[in-house]
Amino acid sequence: MKKIVFLIFILVLCLQGYSQGIFGGKVTGSFQLDMQVSREDSVIGSQNVSEKFLSNGFANILYTNGDFSAGIRFESYLNPILGFAPQYKGAGFANRFASYKKDFLEITLGNYYEQFGNGLIFRSYFEPNLGLDNAMDGIRIVARPLNGITVKGIIGKQRYYWDDIWKTDNGLVRGGDVDLALNDMFPFMANMVTRIGIGGSFVSVYEKAPVEYATINDTLYRLNIPENIGAAAFRLDVSHKAFNLFAEYAQKGQDPNTQNKYIYRKGEALFLTAGYSVKGLGISVAAKRIDNMNFKSRRTELGNMLSVNYLPAITKQHAYSLMAMYPYATQVNGEMGLQADVMYKIKKGTLLGGKYGVDVKFNYSRIHSIDRQQIDEKTPLYAKGTEGYTSDFFKIGDDLYFEELNFELGKKFSNDLKTTFMYSYQTFNPIASGHEGFPFVYANIFVLDGTYRLAKTSSVRAELQFLFTDAQGEEWATGSWCQATLEYNLGGKWFAALTDQWNYGNETGDKTHYYNVSIGCTINTTRIQLSYGKQRKGIMCIGGVCREVPASNGLFATITSSF
Repeated sequence: MKKIVFLIFILVLCLQGYSQGIFGGKVTGSFQLDMQVSREDSVIGSQNVSEKFLSNGFANILYTNGDFSAGIRFESYLNPILGFAPQYKGAGFANRFASYKKDFLEITLGNYYEQFGNGLIFRSYFEPNLGLDNAMDGIRIVARPLNGITVKGIIGKQRYYWDDIWKTDNGLVRGGDVDLALNDMFPFMANMVTRIGIGGSFVSVYEKAPVEYATINDTLYRLNIPENIGAAAFRLDVSHKAFNLFAEYAQKGQDPNTQNKYIYRKGEALFLTAGYSVKGLGISVAAKRIDNMNFKSRRTELGNMLSVNYLPAITKQHAYSLMAMYPYATQVNGEMGLQADVMYKIKKGTLLGGKYGVDVKFNYSRIHSIDRQQIDEKTPLYAKGTEGYTSDFFKIGDDLYFEELNFELGKKFSNDLKTTFMYSYQTFNPIASGHEGFPFVYANIFVLDGTYRLAKTSSVRAELQFLFTDAQGEEWATGSWCQATLEYNLGGKWFAALTDQWNYGNETGDKTHYYNVSIGCTINTTRIQLSYGKQRKGIMCIGGVCREVPASNGLFATITSSF
């Protein structure tokens, strides 16, 4: 199937180039190459790598000519850098598509990415830093028949590493989405201050049912596993002057799978955000509830691949490494949480604001388990072949998964000096990262970051981070840490940095220094960075989706470019 679509892509591209003139179109692209050399280090747990040189790379090429566009992506994992799934080993064309717009229709053949609403029942996306690509391979149609109306339809299968998915039993994904912008649809609403949008989605996954048995009340039963798993969602988006509100509710049909231990409880998710924004002040609040919403195109898959939907995290995504040492991963089987953000600008010329003003940011998030009760006295929670449990929608579960209080001050003292101060108090339940039964981690984290401009074309940045915790005894909870970084920038093109992350509070192992030296340059759209040092073992998360990063000691280089 891939070869056929690729040949069609080349043929259509040639015909399009012949009929309109290939030089009348536009070719753009991007390139990224990550290279790693790691050696054994018993102190940090870096393992001996049989192949010393590892690399990940990809190149995108996009051709556009009027309403026609086509693209390919070549990927190379020779061999995958540490932390990436070994199934990626290899090289080839992983993505290819052709798309054409005609009147009110847009048709895409081949690979594509799409999202319905907030992604609660469908999101296809590419995140190379996580090694995640669930690109669809099939057909996508987008229709805009009238002002304010957008209809989408998708059908196909999801990428699974280098497998020829059309020769596998992975599920076939089909779905549709309707989005209605009421103010654009109805002339009498065109000039209204209040803007209203509504939408709805439906997605179905077909996968052949396996043979599964369960013992219920001392009787062995063969499970009747549904082969078509459906999910539906409805959303509302309202804005009025400085206020905005977004709500989306989704429900998934019975979907017994490995992740939920083959129970028959329906899934549901609710996501709410509300905001208020004026000059100098911004407030946003988010809340969500997830119950049994693992949704994959193969019911036995446990990793990040083949996820049909996306369940967004509502915890703060940190850029500073010690604040991100205990990141939170979305619990697809069930969680309830809320997050509040306040951003305020203290005006210039005031007592507190001074000459340049002060940026103040406050963030609070808290995530709990959902309420789960036994179906009856004889049936344990998550009993295979049963409903699994009952749950009060509005009742919070007993287990705290994660809590954070975060405060940030940004202050400019002169045209040459600006600083950032951050404080975070975090409570982390190890069960959220698969370490059930281990004690909680309580951490106080401080960050001071300052940048001083030495001249018009150069600056120096210094950063100090401190993490204080009593958590000990596990490789992911090794006491207090501190980190210092010194970075020099020249003309926005050249930079050099020195970092040392020190596990000085480790009482059960070595008080290790994780040093790192980096140099790099940026010239036009090309960036090259070379670093050498140690990387601690941990978890890297982006938007609530995580992967484990193993310890490493060695050289790492990255090249990115676009044209």
